[in-house]
Amino acid sequence: MENLLLELFPNVLWPEIWKTFNETLYMVGIATLFTALIGLPLGVLVFLTAPGQLMQNRFAYQVLSLVINVFRSIPFIILLILIIPFTKFIVGTSLGVTAAIPPLVIGTAPFFARLVETSLREVDRGVIEMAQSMGASTWQIITRVLLPEARPGILAGLTITLVALVGYSAMSGAIGGGGLGDLALRYGYQRFQMDVTLVATVIMILLVQVFQVLGDRLVSHFSRK
Repeated sequence: MENLLLELFPNVLWPEIWKTFNETLYMVGIATLFTALIGLPLGVLVFLTAPGQLMQNRFAYQVLSLVINVFRSIPFIILLILIIPFTKFIVGTSLGVTAAIPPLVIGTAPFFARLVETSLREVDRGVIEMAQSMGASTWQIITRVLLPEARPGILAGLTITLVALVGYSAMSGAIGGGGLGDLALRYGYQRFQMDVTLVATVIMILLVQVFQVLGDRLVSHFSRK
């Protein structure tokens, strides 16, 4: 297999390909973790404060929705530049693989939060009312009713977010973020080695397919029959 790849793409620096592939996995993995840790509670809070819900608060709901919509509206390539001072404050630099993680999280956490809210809205209202009639607290309803019932939808939303993160990680290469996107930019665009861009693109496509298949299997596993 290795010899075949060398014959098809003799000018491709394969050690550099695998290095940037691992960088992409690192960026996407860490960013997905923090996106879930921030986006899940944010989505739950938006749902709970919506009109007619358990903790309805019009002001809080409108503020949270505004924040989510604002960050979702900013193109990611612009967001990368806008939060450079914040990135420097968090990780000490605006260049490199680790420096790409804060903008990745800020760019996708609001998106995932909205998907979480949508999944929670699909939970049967009757199930929530039944839990209330049995004296369940708000925390018990969240942890034992809402999240278990909405789990397939939340996992599907996380899969969509993970796929989006792969694309965003490639864009981070525009400001020296590392990964396959940075490799494709440096060699494919700046040095006109289009075979490097082709290989990097194919690897990212395969990566997306793997994530999507795994996500779909998790959704199927946790879906009620």
